[in-house]
Amino acid sequence: MTTPPSPRPTRVLLGVRGMNREAGERVSATLLALPGVSRATPDDGQIEVHYDPSQHTVMDLVRAVRSQGFLAGML
Repeated sequence: MTTPPSPRPTRVLLGVRGMNREAGERVSATLLALPGVSRATPDDGQIEVHYDPSQHTVMDLVRAVRSQGFLAGML
């Protein structure tokens, strides 16, 4: 029995107000802890996220960022 291939990850760029590099590492770790998130690359004021859209919506990702105390939205 074979497993169907995983869908190709979707890329989204989230703007995160007030996030610096250090906080970006914390936000990245929070996102990577979500199943289906394969990459979270922070930069000043934004984070690039690669995720499986069958497991999460963009709003799920935004909520995870907001749980770290930041305002966030899709760019």
